[in-house]
This record gives sequence, structure tokens and C-alpha cells, in this order.
Amino acid sequence: MGGLENMAFISNAVSLVTYFYGYMNFSLTKSANTLTNFMGTSFLVALFGGLISDTYLSRFNTCVLFGCIELLGYAALTVQAHFDQLRPPPCQGLAISQTTQCQAADIGQAAILFSGLYLVAFGTSGVKAALPSLGADQFDERDPKRSSFFNWFLLSFTAGAIIGVTFIVWISTNQGWDWAFGVCTVAVLVSIMVLSMGKSLYRNNVPKGSPLLRIIQVFVVAIRNRKLPQPGIEDELHDVAGVHNEILPRTDQFRFLDRAAIEHTCDDGSTSVNLGPWRICTVTQVEETKIIIRMLPIILSTVFMNTCLAQLQTFTVQQSTTMNTHVLGIKMPGSSIPVIPLVFMFIFIPIYDCVFVPIARKITGIPTGIRYLQRIGVGLVLSAISMAVAGVVETRRKSVAREHGMVDSLQPLPMNVLWLGYQYSIFGLADMFTFVGLIQFFYEESSAGMKSLGTAISWCSSAFGYYLSSVVVDVVNKVSGGWLDNNNLNRDKLDYFYWLLAGMSVVNFGVYLVCASWYRYKKVEVIYKEENHAEGKQVEMLNAV
Repeated sequence: MGGLENMAFISNAVSLVTYFYGYMNFSLTKSANTLTNFMGTSFLVALFGGLISDTYLSRFNTCVLFGCIELLGYAALTVQAHFDQLRPPPCQGLAISQTTQCQAADIGQAAILFSGLYLVAFGTSGVKAALPSLGADQFDERDPKRSSFFNWFLLSFTAGAIIGVTFIVWISTNQGWDWAFGVCTVAVLVSIMVLSMGKSLYRNNVPKGSPLLRIIQVFVVAIRNRKLPQPGIEDELHDVAGVHNEILPRTDQFRFLDRAAIEHTCDDGSTSVNLGPWRICTVTQVEETKIIIRMLPIILSTVFMNTCLAQLQTFTVQQSTTMNTHVLGIKMPGSSIPVIPLVFMFIFIPIYDCVFVPIARKITGIPTGIRYLQRIGVGLVLSAISMAVAGVVETRRKSVAREHGMVDSLQPLPMNVLWLGYQYSIFGLADMFTFVGLIQFFYEESSAGMKSLGTAISWCSSAFGYYLSSVVVDVVNKVSGGWLDNNNLNRDKLDYFYWLLAGMSVVNFGVYLVCASWYRYKKVEVIYKEENHAEGKQVEMLNAV
């Protein structure tokens, strides 16, 4: 399901700018911002999907339900792309400087477009929140294969994306957007059917209450008990096994929240145990809340990398439309340029999992080879390098346009599109490290009762990155006097913009180092029962993980 769903999603992520610009008559900046807002929503609403999965639905049911919503969105886009009356008249034969004279989409046409787009965004968000957790749930907590699962899950995503940015993009370019959206519709339908075929085989989680409600209860009770003295020893606090028989030991960070677990004593000196969840919380519940708070600086310090990714998915595609797209005698659509980093990822993911991890494991003694936060940090460094390379390549592209007197020409420059592969390849490696690192980090560090929500939080980095991308573009345009406001990349200052992103990425990495150094990995005690055949009885054991 991950491969098929991502095939549809990524194919649109890399090419919708062309659809907005060439078929819906949006300006270049509006096209870029519309795409980044759509992508941001697709990842941000994953929080809702994760909450629904942990609270009401199983992860399997969440994937099926939200997959059906995504299916409706692609169907709406297919219908609009097929019927000309549902789109504005096309702009043909106009020079770049005259594209502002094109007729804009009317209210009804825009309503259909945005309804379809955000049905897709809402649907894919739920799938992204629940599907990784559903797969990881199939492995025991101490099974080293669970770590490998996340790498192979990314490989499935990558395989689907490769097909999306080649086959489906080729369809949209040569057969029409209605055919491309139609293939996406069928792909999502098949993905739902394939997932459903394995229903009887899956280990499924049983929702046990809202994790958001438990977090709110901790803050409410802590505020209510704010006048009580700070507890000094762990024995003073109330604790029982949390959801899924998990106990989280007390930590010394955010100690003001410990007041939520202070046990109340009666007049005769006995401890009252009949208080409701809005009067007293368990230590495990308090620590569950602390985990979420500790995660926030990590997620915020990885946002900017996704802002850089958003620029590659928008402006790089536009750069490709000005260049020679013939590769080995085959015309390569600009929207297929992302296949370069995807191929790199497809090759290096198995090498990373089968070669690097075993060697690193022997050196460090860590089951995953390196820790999650170290893996994320490597990705952030590579993303900064990628932006610097992008600035160099854009400087070279503009110099070619000036040298050949083609600044205002609609003809492709005598510069091959594979030049863009340098920045994309480096960023592909960055994504390989950071993507899996974030998802695995938030899944493993989340408590048992909020695995889907934890996975959804990891997608928020992408969401905020795409939203920030729109803000950055607008702010840079205003402050710089219009670096990206000409609708002509040959006259814009996109190279300056890339250099700015590279510098900000370096600063962001410094912030991440501080946040990662401050973070403390969780410790957990799991209560489980093991059958003792020698004595014919069950022995309750406490295992520290």
C-alpha cells in the first residue's frame, strides 16, 4: 500500500506546479505556493489521522478509511482534467512577459480543484500516520528486524515514487492529465484492496483511549496541584501500568508536571485511590506527556530541511523547463528530474541496511548502527550542502542564458537538464537519512498508547517545512525587491535564494545539535506474563528495556 499510494502522491508532488501554471493559469509564484500549501496540509493533518487511529479506530481501519477519502479526491481531479469546461481557457502562443493576461480560473473551477486536492491531502495524511505503525506493530519490540522494517518501508516508498515520477509523469505529459489522475485513482484503489487482503494476518492494535486527552489531564491536574510542594521521592507518586502494560520510569525533566501524580491522603493517613483521572494521574501518564514535550524541539529543528525540499520540488522543476531535457536521445519531462535522487536512494537503502548497519552495530553496539538523532543530523548536513550546490548550478544556468542571448527566449537553453541532478542526488541521500530517522525516532520513543500519533508528529516536520516555504518565498520577494517575482527564471535571482537557504540550513543544523544534545531517550518497563511449564503457573515478570 505504501508503494502504490506514494506513487500517486509523489507523481503529483513533482508535477502539479506544471498543471497549475499551464492548465489552471496560476502565476509561477501562486503555483509554487499552492503546491507547498497542499503538501503541508497533507502532512499536518496526519496528526488527526494518528489521533483517530490511537483513540477510536485500529491502524488497519484508519488506513482503509482514509485511503477511500484519498480515492475520492483523485476521482474529482480526474473529472476536472477530462472536461475542458471545468478549467479556464488555455494560454497558448504567449511570451513569458504576457502570461499575466491569461484568464484565471473562476470560483466554480477553483472549488473543484481545491476540493479534489484537499480530499487527497486529508486521505493521504491518515494513511501516512497509521501505515508505518501498522507495519512496525508486526514485530516484537526487541526484534532487530523492526529497525530494518523502516528502511525497507522507505524502499517501498521510493520504488513507488520512481514509477510515479517517470511513468505517471510521462502519461501526464504525453497522454493528458486526465489519464494521469485516472491512473492515480486506480493505484489508490488497488492499494486499498491489497492491504485488505491481509486483514486476517495482521497483528492489530486495540485503541485504549485518547492520548491527547491523557496529556490534557496531566496539565490540568498539575495546574490544580501547583500549590503542593514539589515531590522529592518517587514513592510519593501514584503509578500503575499504563496502556499495553507499559510503565515509564520517572525522569527529572519538567518536574512541575510531577505534581499531577501526587497521591492524596485521607484524614486517617491512608492513601486515596478512588480519585478520577482529572484528579490524579499516573507517573507513566506524566512521562508520556514529557516525551511529547521533549520531542517538540527535535521536530521544530528539522522543519527547515523540508523547506529546502519544497524549493527543489517547485523551482527545480521550473528550472528544468528552460533546459535541454534530452537524455541519451530520449526527451525527459522536467517533472521526472526527481527520479535521480530516487534512484540513488533505491540503490543506497539496501546498502545502508545490509552493509553499513551491521558494520556500525559491531563498532557502536547499537542495534540500529547509529542512533536515530545521529542519523537525522547526517541528513541535515547533506541538505545544507545540496542547497549550496543548487546555488552554483543556477548561477551556471543563468550565465548560459546570458551568453547565448536567450534570457527572454522560450527555447530550451544549450545546457542539459542532468545538471540539476547534482543538487537532487545529494538531497536524496539527505532524505534517506532523515526520513527514516524521524519516523523510527518518533515511533520508538512514543509510548505504547500513541504510536500512530508519534508517527504523525514526524510528518509535521514536512508539513511545517512546506508552509514555511510559502512564507519564505513571500518574505524574500518583499525584502529583496522581487528576487522571485518576474515569472522568468532567467531574470529572477533564484541563485541568491538558494545561497540564502544554504546559509540558513547551516544555522538550523547548529540549533538541531543543541536540541539533540539536550534530548534524553526514554526508558520503559514492560509487564508481561510468561507461562512457567515446570511449576504449572504463570509468573509475572518485570522486564526493563
